[in-house]
Amino acid sequence: MSLNLEEKKAIVAEVSAQVANAQAIIMAEYRGMEVGQMTQLRAKAREAGIYFRVIKNSLVRRAVADTPYANLAEHMVGPLAYGISSDPVAAAKVLHDFSKDNEKFVIKLGAMGASVMSKEEVTALAALPSREELLSKLLGTLQAPIAKFVQTLNEVPTKFVRGLAAVRDSK
Repeated sequence: MSLNLEEKKAIVAEVSAQVANAQAIIMAEYRGMEVGQMTQLRAKAREAGIYFRVIKNSLVRRAVADTPYANLAEHMVGPLAYGISSDPVAAAKVLHDFSKDNEKFVIKLGAMGASVMSKEEVTALAALPSREELLSKLLGTLQAPIAKFVQTLNEVPTKFVRGLAAVRDSK
């Protein structure tokens, strides 16, 4: 069923709003996939905060025009699904993990800002730790010196108490 002009304008506006906040766009071909598999992928994408949709390429071309992602327009050929996310690692990770399990879902390319990424670069991006992992590592690194300082301060009275206990035991 074809869309009327108002529906097309609404879709272009919705995608434009997502692209405005996007850090990465991943494009993948979904030819031959079953509906159940796409439903699973949509659920995983939703959990990760990724805007994932199958949209006509002509509408996406209009949405990315006059944005840093405008250079993707020439690559929009064939049946494509678009993953748009404010966390580039999350989008790459979810779509790459799904493509490993489903051979009919093939990542074509991606983009971060004005730079277009090949399939291999998207795979490398997916291998990076997520934002939450990086923040937890940073917190652990920042917390380590403070914890060591507290441990060192605690050692002075502990040694004193052990010394008194040893004197008490010897008498």
